[in-house]
Amino acid sequence: MNDIFTLMKSELAVTAIIFLLLLIKIGKGVRNEALLPIIQVLLLINLISGFFFNKEGALFGDMFHTSTLIAFQKNILNLGVYLISLLFTDWLKKSQHMAEFFMLILSALLGMFFMISSGNLLIFFLSLELSTIPVAALANFDLEKKRSSEGAMKMILSSAFSSGILLFGISLMYGATGTISFAEIPAKLDGSSLQVLAFVFLFSAFAFKLSIVPFHLWTADVYEGSPIAVSSFLSVISKGSVAFIFISALYKVFQPMQAVWYNMLVILAVATMIIGNLFALRQQNIKRFLAFSSIAQVGFILVGMSSSDNTGVTAVTYFILIYVFSNLAAFGIASVISEHSGKENIDDYKGLYKTNPFLSWVLALALFSLAGVPPTAGFFGKLFLLTAGAAKGEYWFITIAALNMVISLYYYLRIVRAVFMDKNETPVDKIKLNDSVKLAFIICGAGIVLTGLFSWIFDFIQSLH
Repeated sequence: MNDIFTLMKSELAVTAIIFLLLLIKIGKGVRNEALLPIIQVLLLINLISGFFFNKEGALFGDMFHTSTLIAFQKNILNLGVYLISLLFTDWLKKSQHMAEFFMLILSALLGMFFMISSGNLLIFFLSLELSTIPVAALANFDLEKKRSSEGAMKMILSSAFSSGILLFGISLMYGATGTISFAEIPAKLDGSSLQVLAFVFLFSAFAFKLSIVPFHLWTADVYEGSPIAVSSFLSVISKGSVAFIFISALYKVFQPMQAVWYNMLVILAVATMIIGNLFALRQQNIKRFLAFSSIAQVGFILVGMSSSDNTGVTAVTYFILIYVFSNLAAFGIASVISEHSGKENIDDYKGLYKTNPFLSWVLALALFSLAGVPPTAGFFGKLFLLTAGAAKGEYWFITIAALNMVISLYYYLRIVRAVFMDKNETPVDKIKLNDSVKLAFIICGAGIVLTGLFSWIFDFIQSLH
């Protein structure tokens, strides 16, 4: 029992918060203004506890395993959920179903934790479904908006499709190897046609969840239809968790098939960066813009994954930590402006600096980091991803990735120019920020600057292997 409480402390803490919210909901209920600070404190305690008493071990016949690196990856997701609870305070207080929102988001988080710690294909599939189904309900959280229902429907259909592909891949892999255990599969891989086919189906399911081109078609519509809080969760937390388990599966379970998956990663990384960038160039809606921007960022994550050693794991984990700060700051600004003015087009951001200088600087910092402009942390994150990707000596691949960084610089700076330089006859009015929202922006801004400047953070992640 001591092992269960120690090794599964992250999962048990999230489960306890879910049950507490359920008891509050079925009881007399608490007003949003009183309940939200309680939830924020619980999430903060959960985040802080994630840094202590972490050790390596396995449970339930190796179906569940954890390590200091896995615990740190889970805590990155905890950080993202805590920031979401702060950033979207105004929207949450107005919501009629705030307790349900957190129950769903924490249920999805619980599924992600089990997914990262899964030790066989069956547990992986069940936890992936647990992390996906609540998000489909969250996408339809704006019940009065038709676009929200459309986004949820597209999310459900694409998730069902990817789940079918994943199950088919799992059944083929079991038929080809005779096992579903991650520890036993590598020894059974001999590169047969059936095993390669099974792997392609498994790879495709990951590609759906990560919005890798050409499995990305659901992303922009779901992001645009969902509440911004849900879009940010999908963009940052959901993608981060899938990236963690994906790189673990490639490096540990399917290492004998490296010749197959390396070529697939290179081709899809190039396609994802180029398509994501080209579509981001022509977007006017800020949520659709951030959707295609996140697709392009996934392309850079794949570049880091193409390295088959611990450098790739460290670079990807470090980049996702930076991505949490950068992308959530951008989504937070979009939420604040949408909530107070109803404006979601990029043209509406013209002249924002004159009325809201603090928001403008936070947005600029976030966009610079996403673009990889020094000295923001995003520059160091992409530098380490490119360095990891260069391990195989495919310099044409790294050159294409670097050129895509230049392209992305244009569309990120387009928004910065609109905010600071362009004139607007009807700019967004001055917005008075809630203290929780302001704290979240300060944390994101500090994270964007300090994560890059403090080199020990990268060294710390590297020491966790």
